[in-house]
Amino acid sequence: MFKRIARLFTIKTKFEAFLVIYGLGLGAVERGLHYQQQYPGAFGWLLFALCPIAVFMAGAKILEAVELRRER
Repeated sequence: MFKRIARLFTIKTKFEAFLVIYGLGLGAVERGLHYQQQYPGAFGWLLFALCPIAVFMAGAKILEAVELRRER
């Protein structure tokens, strides 16, 4: 029963991976906007820039994992 539920949360295709990455990107930009409001100036912009960079790194890892899973 646990395996059936776990399959619902498994990213199986590239399309699903892109949807997850898109959601992460939206959240990162929203968080970056909050950082700009809390820390006006250069430090706020730096934190804003770091949020999407983390999504790019995570997105690359997600896509790589989907491709490796497909090769099996």
